[in-house]
Amino acid sequence: MKMKCVVVDDEPLARGVLEKYIEVVDYLELVAVVENPLELNTLMDKTQIDLIFLDIEMPLMNGLDFLKIRANLPMVILTTAFPNYAIEGFQQGVIDYLLKPITFNWFFKAVSKAYEYYNLKNKGQGASIPEPEEAHFFIKCENRYQKIYANNILFVQALQNYVMIHTMTEKYMTLVPLKTVEENLDAAKFIKVHKSYLVHIDKINSIDSNALMIDEHTIPVGRSFRDHVMKVLLNEKLLMKK
Repeated sequence: MKMKCVVVDDEPLARGVLEKYIEVVDYLELVAVVENPLELNTLMDKTQIDLIFLDIEMPLMNGLDFLKIRANLPMVILTTAFPNYAIEGFQQGVIDYLLKPITFNWFFKAVSKAYEYYNLKNKGQGASIPEPEEAHFFIKCENRYQKIYANNILFVQALQNYVMIHTMTEKYMTLVPLKTVEENLDAAKFIKVHKSYLVHIDKINSIDSNALMIDEHTIPVGRSFRDHVMKVLLNEKLLMKK
C-alpha cells in the first residue's frame, strides 16, 4: 500500500529534489506539488493525502502557522533550511524534520519512520512505536534534532563538553553538559553513579562496590557516590540481608 504524498515548497529546486527522491521509493506516490499552504489547503479538501513534505518559510503563509490553523492533518515532514524551528515543529506533532540541502539518506530515514506509522494505523503492522505521552526530550545531533525516549536510555556518559547518550539501539553525541540531561530525566528512574555517568536504574544487571553492568557495558561507581548508589539500589530490594 502506497502513501500518497504532497510536496509544499515555493522553491523549484527544492521541489525537484523531493520529487526525484519520492520517485525512487516504491511505497511513495506523489499526487501533487504546490507552492504554498493555501494551495495545499484547497487540495486537502478534495484529495486523499497521507504524507505532506512541508516547507516553513514561504510567501503568504508560514508552514508552521498552517499546522496550527488546519485541523485533521495527515502526517507531516518539515523541510527547511532553518534549524531553529525544529522544537516548535515537533511540538506540532510532525513526524520528522529535514534540513536543506536534504540528502537521500536522511530523506529515506524520515519516510521509513512515516511508513511505520502508516502501517501501524492502517494495517496494525510495523515496528513498535512509543506512545506520544511517553517521557522524552530533544537533542541536537549532527544536522538534526533527535527525539530521545527516556525509557530507551541505558546510560549517559560525559565527555568534556559533550555527552554520549547510549540507548537500547543507538548512541547519540550532543554538545550539552551532563547536568542538563539529568535535569530532563526522572530522578526516580535515573541515578548518578560517577561524576561522568548517569544510569537508568531499571537497566542495571549487576553491581559491586566499584562498578555496575548494563548489558555489556561496565560503568564505574565513583567513591563519593558509592554509599548513596548502594542504598538506593539495594534498600528494600535485597532478598537476603545480613
